[in-house]
Amino acid sequence: MKAENVIGPASIVSKPERHTLGIRLETPFDGMFARVTQELKHLRKWVKDNGLAEEGPYFLRYYHCDMSRTMAVEVGLVTRTSLAGEGPIQPGTLPAGRFATLVYRGNGLRGNQALMAWAKAQGVRFDALVPGDAESYTCRYEAYLTDYRVEPRKLLWDVELSIRVADD
Repeated sequence: MKAENVIGPASIVSKPERHTLGIRLETPFDGMFARVTQELKHLRKWVKDNGLAEEGPYFLRYYHCDMSRTMAVEVGLVTRTSLAGEGPIQPGTLPAGRFATLVYRGNGLRGNQALMAWAKAQGVRFDALVPGDAESYTCRYEAYLTDYRVEPRKLLWDVELSIRVADD
């Protein structure tokens, strides 16, 4: 089956704070997805070994997203409550706030470009982790809405892209 690019409509939504478990890492963009996949497998194994299979969804969070420099990212899992981590797997949160969001399937670059173009056209500013740094986000993530155990092909997953909006 050929993957079809599908990009849903963008909107602004309010989200509550959500508990997470995740592995934070810094990596060059070149090779980042191989490293993310490796850490995601590590996290999934730990989740299974600790009986947390019904938590979720899994996500990839971007703290600093500059393809020409080191990327600061987190591979994580949304949890119902705050849970203790172990080793590189640590508890955290996705903060409450207003988020620009859309759901896409297929090419992640196209989904990201669509949300960025929509935000620019609407005059939406994102909440920067480092003020003045355009590639810095208090919360930018891609949540994997499709269960990887049911559909292993990433290009067929529904992915929610959300970026926290700056308070004006």
